[in-house]
Order: sequence, then structure tokens, then C-alpha cells
Amino acid sequence: MLLAVVLSRYLARVTRLPVPLVQIALGAAIYYSSLTSVALEPEVFFLLLLPPLLFLDGWRIPKDAMLRDAPTIFTLAFGLVVFTIIGVGLLIHWLIPAMPLPVAFALAAVISPTDPVALASITARAPLPARLRHILEGESLFNDASGLVCMRFAVAAVLTGSFSLGQALLSFLWVALGGLALGVAATWIVTRASSRAKGLLGDDGGAQILLTLLIPSGVYLLAEQLQCSGILAAVAAGITMGMAPHHHWQAITRIRRTAVWDTVQFAANGSIFVLLGEQIPSIVSSAERTVRLTGHHSPWWLALYVVILVLALTLLRFLWVWASMRVTFSAKRKRGEPVAPAYGRVVVAMSLAGVRGAVTLAGVLTLPLRMADGSPFPGRDLAIALAAGVIVLSLLLATVGLPRLLPGLKLPPDPSQWAAESRLRHAAATAAVRAVEAAQQQMDMGHADASAHGDAATRILQLYQQRLQHEAESAGAPPAKADAMERQLHLLALRAEREAVLQLGQGKEFKDTTVRKITREIDLQEARHST
Repeated sequence: MLLAVVLSRYLARVTRLPVPLVQIALGAAIYYSSLTSVALEPEVFFLLLLPPLLFLDGWRIPKDAMLRDAPTIFTLAFGLVVFTIIGVGLLIHWLIPAMPLPVAFALAAVISPTDPVALASITARAPLPARLRHILEGESLFNDASGLVCMRFAVAAVLTGSFSLGQALLSFLWVALGGLALGVAATWIVTRASSRAKGLLGDDGGAQILLTLLIPSGVYLLAEQLQCSGILAAVAAGITMGMAPHHHWQAITRIRRTAVWDTVQFAANGSIFVLLGEQIPSIVSSAERTVRLTGHHSPWWLALYVVILVLALTLLRFLWVWASMRVTFSAKRKRGEPVAPAYGRVVVAMSLAGVRGAVTLAGVLTLPLRMADGSPFPGRDLAIALAAGVIVLSLLLATVGLPRLLPGLKLPPDPSQWAAESRLRHAAATAAVRAVEAAQQQMDMGHADASAHGDAATRILQLYQQRLQHEAESAGAPPAKADAMERQLHLLALRAEREAVLQLGQGKEFKDTTVRKITREIDLQEARHST
């Protein structure tokens, strides 16, 4: 599976197809090959693959952007999910009367959550505007939980034959709020304990990084044990981790932590879609038997139902986004605030961005096999087939549509961003100057190396004084063209440096540790100037 993930990256570059589609195709190839394929076990999937990814998304999402657009994210993650469940559930029951209404609602609930991983891969060559991307990321953090919780209620209604709206609302509040509270509390305790341990026992970067890897699965298990949402617990843990102070982390530990989590994200994301691809062939092979549940005999009826469901999902999302943006823009116009251009394209892009992924298939596979009396669960195989079709078709629709909508789609720049960044850099440089001056004053003037210390301090102070002067001259303005050219030349020079160091390092004159150290320093400078 991991080899397929690695291979998919190269094949995606050659074929220029989105990585998730390539990974699904490789998963299907594994199924048809002599290799041993892996069955998707929902419990294992939700424990091992989903919590780390949601935790990392919550950790890395900009908190100011999430708070700024919290109303929009909340309505998409919860309001749109309920709206979709009602509309699509009724449509499914009308199209396929043999599928009971609660099962139709369960299927609608599980195909409601969007998949940010697939969306990010599709939009890699035509990036979304930053604000739209943050809204979609925030939506996907929470709508997984809301969709799966609603599915749980629908399944309970099928098994028991009854449904109480009041009881469902109370259960939803416990599941959601309990999961959020557990995620926040557990992560806060762990981060505080880690900081205390570092102060008492010293720094151990490997242990700290491993601890961050354990947090998402730990809070997920704790929440599920208490009948709360483990998914929301993992999301809340990630958001709390991003807001917690990390002053006790050493710079090298932070760099290594980033590399470790990037690898985990790469492996888990790819494994999800390879695993999804391994399940689809068996679903397709049983289509002829499954379609009989709809009262038809041709498997093409399943394809028709999938097309209708994807169109319905897109249309309902379009209506919800359009109405929400109309309300938002009307309020902005009344306050005299600027309104984003290309309004229609934004709504259509947001509608097509509702891509479904492996979470949908894992969720639908959690449908029970049998009822309480031992009879088969009604419409289970049909629900699985329709969910798989929705995943593939939504990916294809976004692959074709989004790259044609996104080029040139930009929101107005925020002039305050440059001023805020300039102030932050100025404050950092000022603090550095004060620290160097304080250290210079504490030097023992009678020490043999006093003049050397003084010369070193003078050079550092001159460097930061130049930075402060430059920030004062360019505060509040975007980088000039000359600055951009200087950055490009600096990147060119750094790459030439690294090439020379690596070539010289192939000989026996320099130690490997020295070559690695210098290469690492150049890499960090290049990363700094590339952002």
C-alpha cells in the first residue's frame, strides 16, 4: 500500500491526473493482482488513519481565519449537513421505494461530509483563494462528525423502529460537546505536563514528537469510550495544540516534528485512497445482484442513481452557499465594506468543492449486517454501492470543473496583512537588539576576550539595525519588485551553494556530519526565503 502511495505521486505527475484518482486506480490494480488486498475495517480506519489527519488539520489551520469565518464554517459543517440529509434522504426514498426512509437518511448522512484531502490534490495546479481554502478546511474538520452522528441516529431508528427528535438532540449535544471538551481538556493537560517535564528533566525531542503522535488516537479512544464523538475530540485536540504555547520546544525539535508529521500525513492520505480503490472492484462486481434491490435488472440503473445523487448534492450545496453569501454580502454592503468579485464563480467553485472521499465509504461500511431479529439490514449493499459511486463521480466532476473555474479567481488583498507582518518583524528585531545589548553590558570588561565579544556584538547589532531600518521604510506595503528579484537571486545562490557542498562532500576531504550540517542550514534558509 505504501509503495503504491509513493508510485502514485510519480504517475500523477506523468499523467497530470489528481493524485487521489491515481491512488484509487492503483488500489484497484492491487485488488486484481496476485498481491494480497486489504479489506476496509471501519473500526481500524477510524482509529488509525482518520484521527491523525483531523488532528493535524486542526493544528495547522490558521486560527485567526477560522475565528473570522466561524459563522460560515458552522453553517456549512452543521446546517448544510442537515439540509443535505433531509433533501437527499427524501430523494433517495422517492427514487428507490424499496429502501426504507431511515436507511435513505443514513445514506444521505454518510455522503454529506466533504473530503479536503481529495480537494487539495485536485486544486494543487489551480489553487483556491486562501480564504475559500480555509473555509473549506474548517468545514471538513467538523462535518465528518456531524454527518456520522446523524447516520448513527438514522441507524438506531432502523434497528429500534422509533425516533425521538428531543432525545436525538440531547444525544447530539452530548456527543458533540463531550467530544470537543475531551479533546481540549486532554490536550491541555498533556501539553502542560510535557512542558513541566522538559523543565524538570531536560529536553527529549524524540519523546515529545512521539507524544504528539499519540494524542489524536488517545483522545479518540477516550471519547468513544465515553460515547462521545472521537472525531470531534481529535479535531478539538488539534486546534488546542495549535493554540498552546510551544516555547519549550527547541528549534531542531520543531523542525523534526514538522518532518515527521508531513510524512505521517503523506502516508495516511495516500493509504486512504489506495484502500478505497481496493474496495471498489468488489462493489462493482456485485452491482448486478445489488441493482435488483431497486426493482431493476441492468447495473446501469445504479450509474443513473449515482449521477442523480451527485447532481442533487451539488445543487443543494449551490443553493445553501448562494443563500449564505447573499446574506453575508448584503450585510457587508450595508456596512460599506468591499464585496468579493466574481461572485457567481465563487458560488460554483464552492459547490463543486464538495468532494467525497474514503470517510464516506468507511462510514457506510459501519451499517449493521443484520437487524435485531437476525434478518439482513435493509438496503445495506445498495447503500454501499451508491456511496462508492458518489465518491468516484464527485472526484471526477471536481477534477474537470474546478481547474476551469479557479484560474484568476482571487479575493481582494488585505493591506493590513503586510503592516501586521512588518510590526511583528520589527518587534522581533527590537527584542533581538535588546538581548544583544543586555548581553554586551554583562560582559566582564576585564576578560581576555572582551574586545572579541564587543566586536561580535557590534556586528550583530549592525545587522539588526539594518533590518529595523528596512522594516521602517517598507512598513505596511507589499514587497517591492526589487525585493522579489533579490529573493529570487538569493534562492539561486543558495541552490548553487548546496550543489557545490554536495559535490565536494562526495570526496573524502570533508566529514559527512559537516556536509549534513551545512546542507541543513542552506535548506532552512531556502525554506525561509521561499515563503
